[in-house]
Amino acid sequence: MRADLAASYGEERLPRYTSYPTAPHFSPAIDEGAYARWLAELPAAASASLYLHVPFCREMCWYCGCHTQIVRRDGLITAYLRTLRSEIAQVSETIGRRLKVEHIHFGGGTPTIMAAEAFADLMATMRQSFFVLPSAEIAVEIDPRTLTADMVEAMRLSGVNRASLGVQSFDPVVQRAINRVQSYEQTAAVVDMLKRAGVNGINFDLIYGLPHQTVASCLDTVRRSLELGPARFSVFGYAHVPAFKKHQRMINEAVLPDGLARHDQACAIANALKEAGYVQIGLDHFARPDDSMAVAFEQRTLRRNFQGYTTDKGEILLGFGASAIGHLPQGYVQNEVQIGAYAQSIAAGHLATAKGYGLTDDDRLRADIIERIMCEFSADLGDICARHGAEAGAMLKSASRLKPLISDGVVRLDGDRIAVAKDSRFLVRSVAAAFDAHLDPAKQLHSRAV
Repeated sequence: MRADLAASYGEERLPRYTSYPTAPHFSPAIDEGAYARWLAELPAAASASLYLHVPFCREMCWYCGCHTQIVRRDGLITAYLRTLRSEIAQVSETIGRRLKVEHIHFGGGTPTIMAAEAFADLMATMRQSFFVLPSAEIAVEIDPRTLTADMVEAMRLSGVNRASLGVQSFDPVVQRAINRVQSYEQTAAVVDMLKRAGVNGINFDLIYGLPHQTVASCLDTVRRSLELGPARFSVFGYAHVPAFKKHQRMINEAVLPDGLARHDQACAIANALKEAGYVQIGLDHFARPDDSMAVAFEQRTLRRNFQGYTTDKGEILLGFGASAIGHLPQGYVQNEVQIGAYAQSIAAGHLATAKGYGLTDDDRLRADIIERIMCEFSADLGDICARHGAEAGAMLKSASRLKPLISDGVVRLDGDRIAVAKDSRFLVRSVAAAFDAHLDPAKQLHSRAV
């Protein structure tokens, strides 16, 4: 990474581009009726991916940016899961047939907060409502502090084959500052349980830019994580947005690393993982060379959706649960964010859609360009524009934010092909933003570029 560029561009607030347009542009104009029509219009041979949002945790991590709430007793969880099963059946009925499913992802919150029996019931409902292919990837996000042996067994019996473990940092000083005390031993025990159950696709989530974090503590976390041999790493920069997430006010801003320190931490983590043999993938992922994500990156078939980088090639993502977002060929839909409003909609026999976005031809064109930049650090504008019936020259002319990036050496332009310079790839979001027709720099809705 070039420190001069980190200083110039690093403080920009930019989307992570897990969708285009991004969620702040969704509106109530796309409602339950629109979603029902879109579902009914899905092609007969279509296949889908499913995302299930479980918005509960036992305690709040102060860095968290997710839609979640703290529960001490399980009554609310039980009621929520009952609603979730109803929504799954309702959506399948609206489609009118059992769609094939190639990917299932449980997110949160802490999905494994539910009882093992409840997880098995939820998987049974999905298999009844959809045709879950035997080869489907079934992934679950896990908090190692609360995972039980019973849940691991339920996951094994349900066909779970990938698990993402929240690690963030093994530094006890950092852990106390973010209210997430999690020992190395706890994490190691969970990895061992999962591998014994045949869940060999293990991902670790790390974060840089946390309070009191240093390059040294980041490297120590990487070293200890490597001892446990995960197949993939996701490495995210902490997004401090206390205006939107009030619990983040518990973090002392005076001990947060500045832009250059964040740059140094991200660089140190990336270098350590690459030295250990992991392939750097896009903005924030690393994978073993034989992992399916590294293979997709090499074959230029990598995609990007609301879970980040993915090997999922499908165009249909159905979201279930409060705040869940779905993506269909026609556009995006998002459920009611508040659990009560979500449950009321489903109980009344309605889809829980609160807002969404209907894609235009220009959106689809720009989405393709942005996805290739985010996934490959390059884009053949001539080829992409031709497929959409557009002119590459006109697209380049409209991307005024691209000019300083070219002048600063961040981007190379060769005819109609753009490529992010290798020493500037940490600014890939800045390059993608040059093609974002909806971006409003005055609205600080996103995390820092570095």
